[in-house]
Amino acid sequence: MFEKFSEILTNRHEYARDWKKRTGGKVVGFFCSYAPEEPLKAAGILPVRIIGGHKSSDKVGKYIAPNIGCSFCRDALGRGLEGDYDYLDGIVQGQTCLHTGEAFWVWQKHLPVKFSYFLAVPHSTQTIGREEYLAVEYAKFKTALEKWIGKEITNEDLDRGIESYNTNRQLIRQIFEFRQQDNPLVTGSEALDLALSGQIMDRDEHNAMMKEVLKKLPDRKMDRDPGTRIMIIGSVNTDREFMHMVEHECDLPATIVIDDTCTGIRYNFNDVNPQEDRLMAISLRYNHRPPCPNKDWPRRRRIPFIKHLIKTYKVDAVILFNHKFCQPHQLDNAVIEREMKAMGIPTLTLEFDIRIPIGQFRTRVEAMLETTMDII
Repeated sequence: MFEKFSEILTNRHEYARDWKKRTGGKVVGFFCSYAPEEPLKAAGILPVRIIGGHKSSDKVGKYIAPNIGCSFCRDALGRGLEGDYDYLDGIVQGQTCLHTGEAFWVWQKHLPVKFSYFLAVPHSTQTIGREEYLAVEYAKFKTALEKWIGKEITNEDLDRGIESYNTNRQLIRQIFEFRQQDNPLVTGSEALDLALSGQIMDRDEHNAMMKEVLKKLPDRKMDRDPGTRIMIIGSVNTDREFMHMVEHECDLPATIVIDDTCTGIRYNFNDVNPQEDRLMAISLRYNHRPPCPNKDWPRRRRIPFIKHLIKTYKVDAVILFNHKFCQPHQLDNAVIEREMKAMGIPTLTLEFDIRIPIGQFRTRVEAMLETTMDII
């Protein structure tokens, strides 16, 4: 049922090259989910999330010191320097952490593309005037896109982009709801492939595939013990090997029922509410989406969101993962650990590098699962 999503994700570069060949369109890569994809879709462009391949590259150290740049950014940049993304016509970065910004600037200088744009997103999505400010920045971005593609992006174009992405997020949320069941009809590994594949392929095609899944999903029979219901909390989760290990290789049964990551539910939680000013509508969506820790201040909105997910998805235990040298999440994890302890939720914190010690992680996950046997 989910094999096609996994196949496209595995062969994502081939998919993008084929899309260019059959449509004649442009492909633009983006590092962070704060880059607005709706205007790109409206311009007839395929937005592609730039992610790593969990492969080391000796080319990255020339530009980013290994003990400074986070493992995700070093991995993603490494794939660019190795030529995996040679089909990109442009790159976009929505301002977030310093590490993704550094990867963007290195890419812009040493892997020149026809179009590059650094979008000034507010550091805090709680400041006065943030919606108006970001709408103005989106207008500048739209103008830059129009100059590049040589035509106007109309309100009708923006409406199509908004509708496509709203539909995509809604379908993902509908499929994720099946994870709330006592024996979830969707595993965490399948959910990751489903959500992440959408970030590297045409959303209309992705929507059509998900509609077919929704037709079949209610009749699916899961012949597995769901075991401990786990929530994954972190930043960019692309580690399919880890997800598979937790659900299929541990001695004790477990199912990853939900996440708080920018490749999962945090990325897909809210929609653009249509209004006459399309760019303001998009600004409102990105300002009010569940925040990453880099933008979650002065009032912490992330903790109540996590607690809501824990209750809704009946979570038994939490795995906090932190990309090595990711300071925003490292600082936030200390607060989350404290909150989980107060709730009586067993919590395991793991540090992810470009490649992870899967055997050691399995041992630690199994130890955590043992502690949940008396509470599930």
